[in-house]
Amino acid sequence: MSLNTQSAIQTAHVLTEALPYIQRFKGKTLVIKFGGNAMIDDNLKNNFARDIVLLKAVGINPIIVHGGGPQIGDLLSRIGKDSEFIDGMRVTDGETMDVVEMVLGGQVNKSIVSLINTHGGRAVGLTGKDGHLIFAEKLQNSGDKADLGHVGKVKSIDTSVIDMLIHSDFIPVIAPIGVGVNGESYNINADLVAGKMAEVLQAEKLMLLTNTAGLLDRDGNLLTGLNSKQVNDLIDDGVIYGGMLPKIGCALDAVQAGVTTAHIIDGRVQHALLLEMFTDEGVGTLIRGGGQ
Repeated sequence: MSLNTQSAIQTAHVLTEALPYIQRFKGKTLVIKFGGNAMIDDNLKNNFARDIVLLKAVGINPIIVHGGGPQIGDLLSRIGKDSEFIDGMRVTDGETMDVVEMVLGGQVNKSIVSLINTHGGRAVGLTGKDGHLIFAEKLQNSGDKADLGHVGKVKSIDTSVIDMLIHSDFIPVIAPIGVGVNGESYNINADLVAGKMAEVLQAEKLMLLTNTAGLLDRDGNLLTGLNSKQVNDLIDDGVIYGGMLPKIGCALDAVQAGVTTAHIIDGRVQHALLLEMFTDEGVGTLIRGGGQ
């Protein structure tokens, strides 16, 4: 069935609007934190996979870091183990770490890889233990709070395996599990891994998919085009608080370390990645370095 004239003009407008962005970002690296509703809803998952394949097809190098908290919680519940959190971080004893590796490095990682490959991409799944990609150390809890167990932070990243995959036209899909000095495994926050990965690779963009429209002001209006000073002022004023603080901190660290821009985008919107990348309006909050 052919397009009517109005639909055809609209389609052509969308394509021509995307062209300068495609030209600008060709050959650039894009680090994406995949999580939230976009990882659960089948339609959103398929749209995400198609978007990733399209990005690669036009010469952009997407690297995916994924979460999987709900899936970990589901499996722990099925084996009769309670989930315990301190300051939003999962307490991870040895048994829980085994489940984390099984879910993140197996079930979730391979399902994302399979979905991208089904849509014509060439994805390869990794954990931070592969090729010593993510060297981690134990995250020390402050004060008298309980020990978090196998919860870690990124100490360093060796990008050799990532560079090899990118230059061989593959799409890396990374589970946020790090390896310690004695080979022990650590569960690491996916936002932090994505941010550090973007920093080390000096990526063009860090994109964090969330279940919100982005960063909102007190009246619920979307804020975008922010610099580091403006973001810090919003934190001081209490506009940014709670669960958004770690994401904003991750985005700020990235742009201050040389990543060109960081984006907090609404993963509940279909094709959110393409809309943020290739349209003038975008669908989230853009943060850039500097105080100008």
